[in-house]
Amino acid sequence: MESLVKQETQPKPRLIVRLGVFLASHHILFSVICCSAGIIALLLLPSLAKNTYLSENALIPGSATPLFSTEDAIEANRFMKGIEAADGDSIGGIDMAKFIAKQIEELGAEVCYHKFLPHSKHFHPLKFFTSMSNDMAIQPNGTDTNFGINTVGIIRAPRGDGKEAIVLVTPYNSQRVHSNELLSLALGFSVFSLLSRAAWLSKDIVWLSADSQFGEYAAVSAWLNLYHNPVFPSHSVILDTKIHGADHIYDGNAEKAEFEAFKRAGTMAAALIFKVGETRRYGDRDSVTMYAEASNGQMPNLDLLNVVHYLAVHRQGFRVNIAAFSSLLSSAWLRVIADFFHTLGTVLRKINPDWKLDIAVPDYVEGTANLASSIYKQAIGVPTGSHGAFRDYQVDAVSLEFTPTFNVRNENAKSLFLLRGGRLVEGVVRSVNNLLEKFHQSFFLYFLTAPSKFISVGVYMIPFALLLAPLPIVAAALADGSKTMKKLAEKSIGDSKTNGSADFLQSKGGSWKWLQAAKVLLVIQLWAVLVSLLPYYITQIPDATPIQSSVIWAMLSIVILIALYVMSGSPYSAGVEWKLLKATMITSISIGLGLMSIINFATAQLGALIMIPMCLFSRPLKARSGMNFLPRAVLLASNITLAVVGFPPAALLIMKGLSKGSWTVDIGEFWVWMEFLWEWSSATYLYLFLVHLPCWLLCIHVLLHPCSQSESKMKQE
Repeated sequence: MESLVKQETQPKPRLIVRLGVFLASHHILFSVICCSAGIIALLLLPSLAKNTYLSENALIPGSATPLFSTEDAIEANRFMKGIEAADGDSIGGIDMAKFIAKQIEELGAEVCYHKFLPHSKHFHPLKFFTSMSNDMAIQPNGTDTNFGINTVGIIRAPRGDGKEAIVLVTPYNSQRVHSNELLSLALGFSVFSLLSRAAWLSKDIVWLSADSQFGEYAAVSAWLNLYHNPVFPSHSVILDTKIHGADHIYDGNAEKAEFEAFKRAGTMAAALIFKVGETRRYGDRDSVTMYAEASNGQMPNLDLLNVVHYLAVHRQGFRVNIAAFSSLLSSAWLRVIADFFHTLGTVLRKINPDWKLDIAVPDYVEGTANLASSIYKQAIGVPTGSHGAFRDYQVDAVSLEFTPTFNVRNENAKSLFLLRGGRLVEGVVRSVNNLLEKFHQSFFLYFLTAPSKFISVGVYMIPFALLLAPLPIVAAALADGSKTMKKLAEKSIGDSKTNGSADFLQSKGGSWKWLQAAKVLLVIQLWAVLVSLLPYYITQIPDATPIQSSVIWAMLSIVILIALYVMSGSPYSAGVEWKLLKATMITSISIGLGLMSIINFATAQLGALIMIPMCLFSRPLKARSGMNFLPRAVLLASNITLAVVGFPPAALLIMKGLSKGSWTVDIGEFWVWMEFLWEWSSATYLYLFLVHLPCWLLCIHVLLHPCSQSESKMKQE
């Protein structure tokens, strides 16, 4: 009777424990629901995009009448003719830099030169944990014959205290200047000339004529590195006169550039990089393409993009573009999805007018193409322009590429283009000049679906959270099953004390088998670390082609894996159940994706989309012997497909096909891709080899598991 009374009065487990037991017992259904919901939510993101808006009221773009006039456009044309003459007599770009500096001095502004070397492209493991600009910290000496020269002009603000500055950057190749680069320099000089006369400036103006013979990013990054990390040479370093084997002697001390005179302005409030692209002979109006992605998914404050878009569209009549996946714009299956969501949105809007999901089919297709490009470029972790160098120093920056539609010989159209482009740059400078503090009001974490539409962090986290939700539940269910969850429930209400704890530790599977699974994970993680370090030694091989480097990398990786298994034993020799291996794999991917979402969310989002279905639905191939033919064939095909898609080279092929429309890939391209990632110190390289590759190998171990012991235990139960 007393035992009956105790059972009747025994308190029920807490709600959270009962919910955990329920989800663990139905973890397959829960996984299917969450993964499906996550993919649907990801496809719905273009429909959930909002119109951009200005959060910082002090920006007030377009509130002032532009001062940039036709006279400034005429001055730009005169500058172009002068620099063309300088380019004709230039040796190694020296005369061009001298001409630009002379024009800046005539405006009454300060001028200085910056000499830099190209950065090293050799792989080094510590490069991922240091600033990329450290490669360019070493200044050239008198014996270097291959270097670039930046020309820097500074306007001291008449109403400022010298503590803040706005940076304008105009890249050009000093070794081979094209007509569009001359137009870029002319536009930059004309705006700089106007600002030198402006009485309303409260922030200093810095104009950087970046010598991009080694790349636009290298020139800007080298200048920023010296700007923020001063170098104090013990002797005067002058501009060398021997460049590329040619002798050019300066007359007089005025033509010497002493690097102790490197000049600085205040803290950078924002930066605007602008250049003129190739002329497009079709289209009804000139366009501007915005590039905002910086290293490891960093983005500038959205207000800066909003100011550029508002002034370009509503004040100067430009068409504003962002990068898109062109292959998706003509995709038939994407139009089918767009039709479905449009129909669904129309029905939902009749139910509730506030549910505005009925986006037009062309808008959905274009938004998806733009969104895919935005996610991909952030996930790669490589800057899309020299603005990324500013973001490394927490300076908001954006690159603008003008695409004119006029003929180069049409002087009237050229002057009109310079007038509109100059007013756009002037308007952006005016808005940033109004700021009393750094950009902080608007978003820093967002995806763009159009130049005027964005998806905020609170919205795009939903698909990622849905994909990640089943991982801990499935891991717990695989570890000990519903019996362990029941024991946890008993333990949570304090009914089982000492004996209960002992029974819990000695429950089915035992805690000791976890050590064997953890040992397998440790060996695979060690292998992944060694594989990620192999390029450091492979790059030392002289004259190795990308294909040869890829083959050597693959062969050494296989040899290292076999050697580790010889030393530690086969992953199946200790009788590790496949469920524990799978639980270990799911735990590993959960931690890896969680950490990567902090570093670069776009990489974590794509990784979750590829890896989570593979991890959740992987089962040993031999475990399907008791199934009917159709379910067995479906599971077998799905597991093999997911395992192939999860392999990094296959993922490269998919990304290349979506971004460039090319579905052909060779072995050497994977090496080139990896070289591209480590050259830019992208955290995606670390993710691929320390998170993605180990989990993929664990999945292969699960698929190839003999599972004889597991099957016998299941039959006994």
